[in-house]
Amino acid sequence: MSTAALASLVRNGGHQARRVLLTSRLLQDDSRWMVVCQSSTTDRRASRFDLDGSGRPATWDSFGIWDNRIDEPILLPPSIKYGKPIPKISLSKVGCASHIGKRKENEDRFDYAQLTDDVLYFAVYDGHGGVAVADFCNKYMQKYIKEFLAEERNMEIALFRAFVEIEKAYERHAHLSADATLLTAGSTATVALLRDGIELVVASVGDSRALLCRKGKALKLTIDHTPERKDEKQRIKKAGGFVAWNSLGQPHVNGRLAMTRSIGDLDLKKHGVIAEPETKRIQLQHAKDSFLVLTTDGINFMVNSQEICDFVNQCHDPAEAAHVVTDQAVQYGTEDNSTAIVVPFGAWGKYKNSEISFSFSRSFASSGRWA
Repeated sequence: MSTAALASLVRNGGHQARRVLLTSRLLQDDSRWMVVCQSSTTDRRASRFDLDGSGRPATWDSFGIWDNRIDEPILLPPSIKYGKPIPKISLSKVGCASHIGKRKENEDRFDYAQLTDDVLYFAVYDGHGGVAVADFCNKYMQKYIKEFLAEERNMEIALFRAFVEIEKAYERHAHLSADATLLTAGSTATVALLRDGIELVVASVGDSRALLCRKGKALKLTIDHTPERKDEKQRIKKAGGFVAWNSLGQPHVNGRLAMTRSIGDLDLKKHGVIAEPETKRIQLQHAKDSFLVLTTDGINFMVNSQEICDFVNQCHDPAEAAHVVTDQAVQYGTEDNSTAIVVPFGAWGKYKNSEISFSFSRSFASSGRWA
């Protein structure tokens, strides 16, 4: 079929023909993709990716009607592949903040980067017993993920293998060191990979969290690894470990560790503490999904997931949002390090709630540890 015939079908609403025509006319200019729709006449016609017929690539802003949008270009190859507009996620728009709280040292670490041409990386690490493991993960996790992504298309498998391999690498490092404290240091790890602006995979050990805000509601992507979980507690006991409660009623593995999975904590590996992550895969719905948030437990202990969602939804941009979330945890009374990464998606700014108000105090019973 000729290009002119295809264009005629497009003008008459032929959906399949439109996709074929768009695919056949992809051009690349300075790493930004644009589409040229040719017709049998000299008139330029609009498409869903060229709304005004100007020939300029459409932006995600063109598809929204709310006031607080983020203006980003559409990723055309993934949009055509999935049959819906997918905005580019720019790292320059990502917000992050970390607060030391009342601790002597900030043992939280965070990072985000472009791992490959089509994969973005976001991570938070909450160290304990020192910063050794959090620093090690922050330095080498990207390296291991990239190595396994080169071998494995499935991001869940690649992330799982990266967690296991970085644990082995840290163990080698600790045993070669004269510093005995490296054997008792550890860290949580919550890592998110985003491919083509739409395929999201999260892997986590410990009690740092990831949540997605969909239609204004918090969707948890991680579950804390604590001795309160029946399955985790059973594994600890089966391995010969035990769970003891402190004076505040908080359970700890062998009376020492508040989590059942972590990177490091080498002295507790024989007692059931593992570095194997639980993973979650989800396909983004940019018309409904506003943002991804990664947080450490200095926030999670005091602010529940829906509150985080509500606070972020009131903010003008992700940078402000990250600071608001950490500041609220401090205002609520957290003493721990508090870190947040906020990644905006297509529905950023769409689901504001005018009834939300910021508070400077709260009761311990309403904290986010149990919500």
